[in-house]
Amino acid sequence: MTRHTLTGPSSFEQDIRRSLFRAEAAPVTSADEALAFVRTVSIPDATHNCWAFRIGQTYRSDDDGEPGGTAGRPILTMIDGQAMDQVAVVVTRWFGGTKLGAGGLVRAYGGTAAECLRRAEKIPLIAMTQLGFHAGFADHARLQARLRDWGAEMEAEQFDAFGARCTLRAPSADIDILTTRIVDLTAGRVVPRPVD
Repeated sequence: MTRHTLTGPSSFEQDIRRSLFRAEAAPVTSADEALAFVRTVSIPDATHNCWAFRIGQTYRSDDDGEPGGTAGRPILTMIDGQAMDQVAVVVTRWFGGTKLGAGGLVRAYGGTAAECLRRAEKIPLIAMTQLGFHAGFADHARLQARLRDWGAEMEAEQFDAFGARCTLRAPSADIDILTTRIVDLTAGRVVPRPVD
């Protein structure tokens, strides 16, 4: 299943039995970035600011004072249920006087997060791999002219007296064919290797 992330921030709010629930979601690429997003969008005078994020195998959630497992975990479940990755969601609640019970809280937090993510613009996440190589000046020029057509992007170049030490990035699924094309184009003078 292809995972997706958001193209940018998204929000959604709804009233549930006189409590206002507002979800804010955003793409994130690190736990630090996710926690910074949580701090930025949390409302200090709201009753609760519950949140979750997933970045690959890294995930966290917080109930922010709601009964355990009724807020943060349902938000995370909605992130995972919609095949999202590199996403953080904060659901802020302003209590309206009516208790929702544990089941009601799970539905309110999870449902608000789910609707926010459903309405957001998404893009597929494509696993990328970095390749490194050294190319002489003539081969470097030939490669520069072709890389974009092959779906690769030059990330770094460091020139020396003999050419350039290069790092490029391309979809992991295309690495074998890309490596073959580079070797063929340069008659074996350039053999890219995965960068750790």
